[in-house]
Amino acid sequence: MATYNMPEWLEKVLWGYENQTFKNFEVIIADDGSGEETQQIIERFKKESPLDIVHLWHEDEGYRRQTILNVAIQKAKYDYVLFTDGDCIPRADFVETHAIFMEKGRFLSGGYCKLSMDVSKAITEEDIKSQKCFDIEWLKSQGFHGTSQFRKLGAQGKWASFLDFVTPANASFNNCNSSAYKEDLLSVNGYDERMRYGGPDREIGERLENYGVKGKQIRHRAICLHLDHSRGYKTKESLEANLAIRRNTRKNKVIKTPFGIEQQQ
Repeated sequence: MATYNMPEWLEKVLWGYENQTFKNFEVIIADDGSGEETQQIIERFKKESPLDIVHLWHEDEGYRRQTILNVAIQKAKYDYVLFTDGDCIPRADFVETHAIFMEKGRFLSGGYCKLSMDVSKAITEEDIKSQKCFDIEWLKSQGFHGTSQFRKLGAQGKWASFLDFVTPANASFNNCNSSAYKEDLLSVNGYDERMRYGGPDREIGERLENYGVKGKQIRHRAICLHLDHSRGYKTKESLEANLAIRRNTRKNKVIKTPFGIEQQQ
């Protein structure tokens, strides 16, 4: 999971991973230069939590999320890597769902429910442990609204599978809820480190597709709650530069970026 200076949200997310039905995983925190408060949260969980936590950190030199994620890919001790964010609380079956649907030649594309700031702050440790925060009626009682969000949360079993089959949404790679085999991620050379906010996850997914690894939709089956926050790092310039890189990736069927894990000196 990527994080940057959101310790209150990171704490809630880690409670979510303590509550998973599937237990055989490590948590790699890819930290893009957070300060002391985030460090303290992580150290507390390392001491008190049953989670197997690895904290990867580099200096804060601006938005370098893709760089630290590439380090995380290399450090991952398991053959399969699930990407999420330090502001996304996983439902209890989150990791299990990815483990069930993992498939050679595919990457998985999950879903998220984007919350308001008021609801994000209202969620407590007990709400996560009891899974109350994933209950539609509880969210409504907190003032949250959203038809498509509630459809994801309410979908179960065959109905969730059916919605994933008929949804017009692309099975794209997204940082908050996607997974892939480590060997495939290494084959495309990881994330393009030139890219800033706005589409670097989509771009690595497009290179995976060019490589022959196709997206598989599980957006109604693998669910997380996206906590609200500002995006001061979002700029017009970064978005335009990223779109240019993505256009080149699609047009020229790029598989292995020269600006990824391995770079020519």
